[in-house]
Amino acid sequence: MLRTVSFAAIRQAKPARGPLLQAKKRAMRTMASSSDDTVTFEFSDKTFETYETEAPSQKLEMSKADAVSLYREMQMVRRLEMAADSSYKHKLIRGFCHLCTGQEAVPVGIESALTSKDAIITAYRCHGFTYMRGASPTAILAELMGRRDGVSKGKGGSMHMYANNFYGGNGIVGAQVPLGAGIAFAQKYNNEKACTVALYGDGAANQGQVFEAYNMAKLWDLPTVFVCENNKYGMGTAAARAAANTDYYTRGQYIPGIRVNGMDVLAVRQAVAHARKHAIDQGPMVLEMKTYRYGGHSMSDPGTTYRTREEIQHMRSTSDPITGYKHRLLEASVITEEEIKAIDKEAKRLIDEALAKAKAVPEPQDAELWTDIYVKGSGVPYLRGRVPEETHYYN
Repeated sequence: MLRTVSFAAIRQAKPARGPLLQAKKRAMRTMASSSDDTVTFEFSDKTFETYETEAPSQKLEMSKADAVSLYREMQMVRRLEMAADSSYKHKLIRGFCHLCTGQEAVPVGIESALTSKDAIITAYRCHGFTYMRGASPTAILAELMGRRDGVSKGKGGSMHMYANNFYGGNGIVGAQVPLGAGIAFAQKYNNEKACTVALYGDGAANQGQVFEAYNMAKLWDLPTVFVCENNKYGMGTAAARAAANTDYYTRGQYIPGIRVNGMDVLAVRQAVAHARKHAIDQGPMVLEMKTYRYGGHSMSDPGTTYRTREEIQHMRSTSDPITGYKHRLLEASVITEEEIKAIDKEAKRLIDEALAKAKAVPEPQDAELWTDIYVKGSGVPYLRGRVPEETHYYN
């Protein structure tokens, strides 16, 4: 579900200007429709690879406002992660912090294909998903800094963020996948016409609990869309060194799958819309998003000991999701260079303001340590501290 586009500069589409030198290099061909309000994007036959299922439609029609909104949201997620990176290096953020810089097309594309009733659950690279599910940049940055107004009241940090129908942010590798199947079970039990998107990385794809979740989801035809974000490295281990089969979209065996260009926000949107319908009508589907993170696994990982700087730069220059999508919008005459610059400038301003506000938020009071642990009314009389003298008794 897309946010409302609020920039005045993009309310009226104008013809693109200037040469597009990279147009012939793209795997996806873009064309403008005859309508003044809509645009049609046409996919190449290499955009989707399928396993035991039909490919999504090769054409995607959408409003120009929605098309521009995808660009805006990817830019917002990129700027949000840049702010987190800078804040960590200035020691405003401590502990674990996993950034999705380079992978913005995945959370933005997924959210644009869902409704607010659908659910998402993912691992610890979750800031982009938290934002796309409706959390404000200020609340996300405040959470990263351990501040009172964070999305988890400053007690969750980078790996434990939540929003409407967004179940985290989970720190245990692969453990979110069976939880996702459980959320989908609840949706089916309650006769909801909704699905759950359960995401995991290529490193977590070898966890046994992932295959247990596959089995239960197929056994009961749960409305689950399993999404493997394959960014080529599980921490510092290349996928081919850890998995006998790196065609992750085929590993559901009895569950159909699709491999998707995860650096292409439109391909992600199209594939997830296709998988959502299948999940609700017929049962689970596995999607593999081929993507790439520019930074290390976490802030403590330089990201260059197991791959070359040349590889990273090559991906930035040839496959960047924001730059590539910008060229498509310009080629399709959806937006002008001036309007693109206005969006970029506005995204920077909004994130800079959010960062300033987050810095001003105080830390939680000590009493908050004893809250939000058990459901209210559970009748728990006390909680133990580090030593007996720190035992906290509830009145």
